[in-house]
Amino acid sequence: MIADDILVPVDGSDASTAAFDHALEIGADAGATLHVLHVADTALPSLAGLGTDVADALEREGDEIVADARDRAEERGIDVVTDVRRGEPREEIVDAAADADLVVMGAHGCHGIGEYVLGTTTDYVINVTETPVLSVRAADGVTRSYPYEAILVPTDGSDHGTAAVRVAAQVAAHTGATLHLLYVIDELPEVEEPVSDETTTELEENAEAILEAAASTATEAGLDEASITTTVSSGSVPHEIRTHADAEAVDLIAMGTHGHTGLDRHLIGSFTEQLLRSAPVPVLTVQRNGE
Repeated sequence: MIADDILVPVDGSDASTAAFDHALEIGADAGATLHVLHVADTALPSLAGLGTDVADALEREGDEIVADARDRAEERGIDVVTDVRRGEPREEIVDAAADADLVVMGAHGCHGIGEYVLGTTTDYVINVTETPVLSVRAADGVTRSYPYEAILVPTDGSDHGTAAVRVAAQVAAHTGATLHLLYVIDELPEVEEPVSDETTTELEENAEAILEAAASTATEAGLDEASITTTVSSGSVPHEIRTHADAEAVDLIAMGTHGHTGLDRHLIGSFTEQLLRSAPVPVLTVQRNGE
Protein backbone atom coordinates (compact mmCIF):
# COMPACT_ATOMS: atom_id res chain seq x y z
CA MET A 1 0.00 0.00 0.00
CA ILE A 2 1.63 3.22 -1.17
CA ALA A 3 -0.64 6.02 -0.01
CA ASP A 4 -1.10 8.97 -2.35
CA ASP A 5 -3.83 10.63 -0.30
CA ILE A 6 -3.79 10.49 3.51
CA LEU A 7 -6.71 11.74 5.59
CA VAL A 8 -5.85 13.08 9.05
CA PRO A 9 -8.76 14.18 11.28
CA VAL A 10 -7.48 16.76 13.80
CA ASP A 11 -8.94 18.41 16.88
CA GLY A 12 -5.92 20.06 18.48
CA SER A 13 -5.54 17.36 21.16
CA ASP A 14 -2.28 15.63 22.01
CA ALA A 15 -3.58 12.48 20.33
CA SER A 16 -4.42 14.11 17.04
CA THR A 17 -1.11 15.97 17.14
CA ALA A 18 0.73 12.66 17.56
CA ALA A 19 -1.25 11.22 14.65
CA PHE A 20 -0.49 14.24 12.49
CA ASP A 21 3.22 14.04 13.34
CA HIS A 22 3.21 10.40 12.25
CA ALA A 23 1.26 11.24 9.10
CA LEU A 24 3.87 13.88 8.25
CA GLU A 25 6.59 11.22 8.30
CA ILE A 26 4.55 8.86 6.13
CA GLY A 27 3.49 11.63 3.77
CA ALA A 28 7.03 12.93 3.30
CA ASP A 29 8.31 9.43 2.56
CA ALA A 30 5.49 8.49 0.19
CA GLY A 31 5.21 11.86 -1.55
CA ALA A 32 1.56 11.85 -0.53
CA THR A 33 -0.95 14.65 -0.15
CA LEU A 34 -2.24 15.15 3.39
CA HIS A 35 -5.93 15.93 3.70
CA VAL A 36 -6.36 17.58 7.09
CA LEU A 37 -9.95 17.51 8.36
CA HIS A 38 -11.55 19.21 11.34
CA VAL A 39 -15.20 18.59 12.11
CA ALA A 40 -17.04 21.20 14.17
CA ASP A 41 -19.41 18.91 16.03
CA THR A 42 -22.65 20.79 15.51
CA ALA A 43 -24.59 17.56 16.07
CA LEU A 44 -24.05 17.75 19.84
CA PRO A 45 -27.42 17.81 21.66
CA SER A 46 -26.02 20.46 24.02
CA LEU A 47 -25.79 22.90 21.09
CA ALA A 48 -29.46 22.63 20.24
CA GLY A 49 -31.21 25.95 20.54
CA LEU A 50 -28.02 27.96 21.04
CA GLY A 51 -28.15 29.57 17.62
CA THR A 52 -25.31 29.84 15.15
CA ASP A 53 -22.81 31.73 17.32
CA VAL A 54 -21.47 28.61 19.02
CA ALA A 55 -21.23 26.71 15.74
CA ASP A 56 -19.43 29.66 14.17
CA ALA A 57 -16.97 29.71 17.07
CA LEU A 58 -16.32 25.98 16.70
CA GLU A 59 -15.67 26.44 13.01
CA ARG A 60 -13.25 29.31 13.65
CA GLU A 61 -11.38 27.12 16.12
CA GLY A 62 -11.19 24.45 13.44
CA ASP A 63 -9.83 26.97 10.96
CA GLU A 64 -6.97 27.74 13.34
CA ILE A 65 -6.20 24.08 13.94
CA VAL A 66 -6.02 23.15 10.27
CA ALA A 67 -4.06 26.32 9.45
CA ASP A 68 -1.37 25.27 11.93
CA ALA A 69 -1.32 21.79 10.41
CA ARG A 70 -1.03 23.24 6.91
CA ASP A 71 1.93 25.39 7.94
CA ARG A 72 3.74 22.40 9.44
CA ALA A 73 3.16 20.29 6.34
CA GLU A 74 4.29 23.01 3.97
CA GLU A 75 7.47 23.48 6.02
CA ARG A 76 8.25 19.84 5.18
CA GLY A 77 7.46 20.37 1.51
CA ILE A 78 4.38 18.16 1.74
CA ASP A 79 1.29 18.87 -0.33
CA VAL A 80 -1.64 19.56 1.98
CA VAL A 81 -5.36 20.21 1.62
CA THR A 82 -7.41 21.46 4.57
CA ASP A 83 -11.10 21.10 5.23
CA VAL A 84 -13.32 22.33 8.06
CA ARG A 85 -16.82 20.91 8.18
CA ARG A 86 -19.87 21.10 10.38
CA GLY A 87 -21.78 17.99 11.32
CA GLU A 88 -21.37 14.66 13.07
CA PRO A 89 -17.66 13.79 13.16
CA ARG A 90 -17.93 10.07 12.48
CA GLU A 91 -20.09 10.59 9.40
CA GLU A 92 -17.90 13.36 8.03
CA ILE A 93 -14.72 11.34 8.60
CA VAL A 94 -16.17 8.32 6.81
CA ASP A 95 -17.33 10.53 3.95
CA ALA A 96 -13.86 12.05 3.56
CA ALA A 97 -12.18 8.65 3.93
CA ALA A 98 -13.86 7.42 0.76
CA ASP A 99 -11.41 9.54 -1.25
CA ALA A 100 -8.30 8.62 0.76
CA ASP A 101 -5.84 5.72 0.62
CA LEU A 102 -5.18 5.85 4.36
CA VAL A 103 -6.76 7.43 7.44
CA VAL A 104 -4.46 8.36 10.34
CA MET A 105 -6.31 9.02 13.60
CA GLY A 106 -5.23 9.87 17.13
CA ALA A 107 -6.12 7.51 19.98
CA HIS A 108 -6.23 8.64 23.60
CA GLY A 109 -5.32 5.35 25.25
CA CYS A 110 -7.13 4.25 28.38
CA HIS A 111 -9.13 7.45 28.55
CA GLY A 112 -10.78 6.98 25.17
CA ILE A 113 -10.19 8.02 21.60
CA GLY A 114 -9.67 11.69 20.70
CA GLU A 115 -11.82 14.54 21.96
CA TYR A 116 -14.19 14.02 19.10
CA VAL A 117 -12.80 10.73 17.85
CA LEU A 118 -14.34 8.90 20.83
CA GLY A 119 -14.49 5.14 21.19
CA THR A 120 -17.78 4.66 19.37
CA THR A 121 -16.67 7.01 16.61
CA THR A 122 -13.35 5.32 15.95
CA ASP A 123 -15.06 1.91 15.98
CA TYR A 124 -17.58 3.29 13.52
CA VAL A 125 -14.89 4.66 11.21
CA ILE A 126 -12.83 1.46 11.33
CA ASN A 127 -15.84 -0.76 10.70
CA VAL A 128 -17.62 1.34 8.08
CA THR A 129 -14.89 2.77 5.88
CA GLU A 130 -13.13 0.50 3.39
CA THR A 131 -10.02 2.65 3.74
CA PRO A 132 -7.24 1.32 6.02
CA VAL A 133 -7.16 3.17 9.35
CA LEU A 134 -3.96 3.81 11.29
CA SER A 135 -4.60 4.56 14.98
CA VAL A 136 -1.80 6.40 16.80
CA ARG A 137 -1.55 6.90 20.56
CA ALA A 138 0.10 9.88 22.24
CA ALA A 139 0.80 8.22 25.60
CA ASP A 140 4.26 8.00 27.13
CA GLY A 141 6.04 4.81 26.20
CA VAL A 142 4.34 4.48 22.82
CA THR A 143 6.72 3.92 19.91
CA ARG A 144 5.82 6.08 16.92
CA SER A 145 8.89 5.54 14.77
CA TYR A 146 8.95 5.68 10.99
CA PRO A 147 10.03 4.17 8.65
CA TYR A 148 8.83 0.93 10.20
CA GLU A 149 11.41 -1.74 10.89
CA ALA A 150 9.24 -4.57 12.25
CA ILE A 151 5.55 -5.17 11.53
CA LEU A 152 3.39 -7.72 13.36
CA VAL A 153 0.33 -9.26 11.72
CA PRO A 154 -1.79 -11.62 13.84
CA THR A 155 -3.88 -13.67 11.42
CA ASP A 156 -6.28 -16.61 11.37
CA GLY A 157 -6.36 -17.24 7.63
CA SER A 158 -9.64 -15.42 7.04
CA ASP A 159 -10.14 -13.15 4.03
CA HIS A 160 -9.87 -10.18 6.37
CA GLY A 161 -6.63 -11.41 7.88
CA THR A 162 -5.25 -12.06 4.41
CA ALA A 163 -6.08 -8.50 3.39
CA ALA A 164 -4.11 -7.22 6.38
CA VAL A 165 -1.15 -9.44 5.47
CA ARG A 166 -1.16 -8.11 1.91
CA VAL A 167 -1.26 -4.45 2.96
CA ALA A 168 1.32 -4.95 5.71
CA ALA A 169 3.63 -6.72 3.25
CA GLN A 170 3.39 -3.79 0.86
CA VAL A 171 4.27 -1.42 3.70
CA ALA A 172 7.16 -3.66 4.77
CA ALA A 173 8.50 -3.84 1.22
CA HIS A 174 8.39 -0.04 0.98
CA THR A 175 10.02 0.66 4.34
CA GLY A 176 12.42 -2.29 4.45
CA ALA A 177 10.73 -3.78 7.50
CA THR A 178 10.61 -7.38 8.66
CA LEU A 179 7.10 -8.85 8.59
CA HIS A 180 6.25 -11.04 11.58
CA LEU A 181 3.25 -13.30 10.95
CA LEU A 182 1.61 -14.71 14.08
CA TYR A 183 -1.03 -17.38 14.56
CA VAL A 184 -2.34 -17.84 18.10
CA ILE A 185 -4.00 -21.11 19.09
CA ASP A 186 -6.55 -19.66 21.47
CA GLU A 187 -6.68 -21.43 24.81
CA LEU A 188 -10.25 -20.81 25.89
CA PRO A 189 -10.69 -20.75 29.70
CA GLU A 190 -14.19 -22.24 29.47
CA VAL A 191 -12.84 -25.51 28.03
CA GLU A 192 -12.39 -27.74 31.08
CA GLU A 193 -11.30 -30.98 29.41
CA PRO A 194 -7.64 -31.12 28.36
CA VAL A 195 -7.02 -31.09 24.63
CA SER A 196 -5.76 -34.41 23.28
CA ASP A 197 -2.34 -34.72 21.68
CA GLU A 198 -4.02 -35.57 18.39
CA THR A 199 -6.13 -32.42 18.50
CA THR A 200 -3.11 -30.35 19.46
CA THR A 201 -1.19 -31.71 16.48
CA GLU A 202 -4.10 -30.93 14.16
CA LEU A 203 -4.33 -27.38 15.51
CA GLU A 204 -0.61 -26.83 15.05
CA GLU A 205 -0.62 -28.24 11.52
CA ASN A 206 -3.57 -26.03 10.62
CA ALA A 207 -1.76 -23.01 12.05
CA GLU A 208 1.39 -23.80 10.08
CA ALA A 209 -0.63 -24.15 6.88
CA ILE A 210 -2.32 -20.81 7.47
CA LEU A 211 1.01 -19.11 8.11
CA GLU A 212 2.53 -20.70 5.01
CA ALA A 213 -0.33 -19.30 2.94
CA ALA A 214 0.08 -15.91 4.62
CA ALA A 215 3.79 -15.89 3.80
CA SER A 216 2.95 -16.66 0.17
CA THR A 217 0.51 -13.74 0.16
CA ALA A 218 3.28 -11.50 1.48
CA THR A 219 5.77 -12.54 -1.20
CA GLU A 220 3.12 -12.07 -3.89
CA ALA A 221 2.69 -8.54 -2.55
CA GLY A 222 6.36 -7.86 -3.27
CA LEU A 223 8.10 -8.70 0.01
CA ASP A 224 11.28 -10.78 -0.05
CA GLU A 225 10.93 -14.16 1.66
CA ALA A 226 13.96 -13.40 3.82
CA SER A 227 12.02 -10.52 5.40
CA ILE A 228 9.21 -12.77 6.67
CA THR A 229 9.00 -14.73 9.92
CA THR A 230 6.19 -17.03 11.06
CA THR A 231 5.30 -18.04 14.60
CA VAL A 232 2.67 -20.30 16.14
CA SER A 233 1.90 -19.68 19.80
CA SER A 234 -0.85 -20.72 22.16
CA GLY A 235 -2.60 -18.91 24.97
CA SER A 236 -4.66 -15.78 25.36
CA VAL A 237 -4.75 -13.98 22.02
CA PRO A 238 -4.31 -10.46 23.49
CA HIS A 239 -1.47 -11.63 25.73
CA GLU A 240 0.32 -13.46 22.92
CA ILE A 241 0.07 -10.48 20.57
CA ARG A 242 1.55 -8.13 23.16
CA THR A 243 4.25 -10.63 24.13
CA HIS A 244 5.27 -11.13 20.51
CA ALA A 245 5.15 -7.39 19.83
CA ASP A 246 7.54 -6.79 22.72
CA ALA A 247 9.83 -9.69 21.85
CA GLU A 248 10.26 -8.57 18.24
CA ALA A 249 10.32 -4.83 19.06
CA VAL A 250 7.66 -4.19 16.44
CA ASP A 251 6.72 -0.63 15.55
CA LEU A 252 3.42 -1.41 13.78
CA ILE A 253 0.63 -3.93 14.33
CA ALA A 254 -1.70 -4.68 11.40
CA MET A 255 -4.98 -6.57 11.70
CA GLY A 256 -7.90 -7.48 9.49
CA THR A 257 -11.40 -6.21 10.19
CA HIS A 258 -14.69 -7.64 9.02
CA GLY A 259 -16.31 -4.22 8.61
CA HIS A 260 -19.56 -3.50 10.41
CA THR A 261 -18.96 -6.46 12.74
CA GLY A 262 -15.61 -5.77 14.34
CA LEU A 263 -12.09 -7.13 14.00
CA ASP A 264 -11.05 -10.62 12.95
CA ARG A 265 -12.92 -13.30 14.82
CA HIS A 266 -10.34 -13.65 17.61
CA LEU A 267 -10.15 -9.89 18.06
CA ILE A 268 -13.79 -8.90 18.43
CA GLY A 269 -15.38 -6.69 21.09
CA SER A 270 -13.66 -5.35 24.16
CA PHE A 271 -10.18 -6.49 23.05
CA THR A 272 -10.53 -4.36 19.95
CA GLU A 273 -10.99 -1.26 22.08
CA GLN A 274 -8.34 -2.42 24.55
CA LEU A 275 -5.70 -2.92 21.88
CA LEU A 276 -6.42 0.37 20.14
CA ARG A 277 -6.17 2.17 23.48
CA SER A 278 -3.20 0.33 24.95
CA ALA A 279 -1.03 -0.84 22.03
CA PRO A 280 2.60 0.24 22.41
CA VAL A 281 2.75 1.05 18.68
CA PRO A 282 0.37 2.34 15.98
CA VAL A 283 -2.32 -0.13 14.90
CA LEU A 284 -3.34 -0.48 11.25
CA THR A 285 -6.77 -2.00 10.61
CA VAL A 286 -7.64 -3.25 7.13
CA GLN A 287 -10.92 -4.39 5.62
CA ARG A 288 -11.03 -7.06 2.94
CA ASN A 289 -12.65 -4.63 0.51
CA GLY A 290 -10.18 -1.92 1.44
CA GLU A 291 -7.05 -3.88 0.62
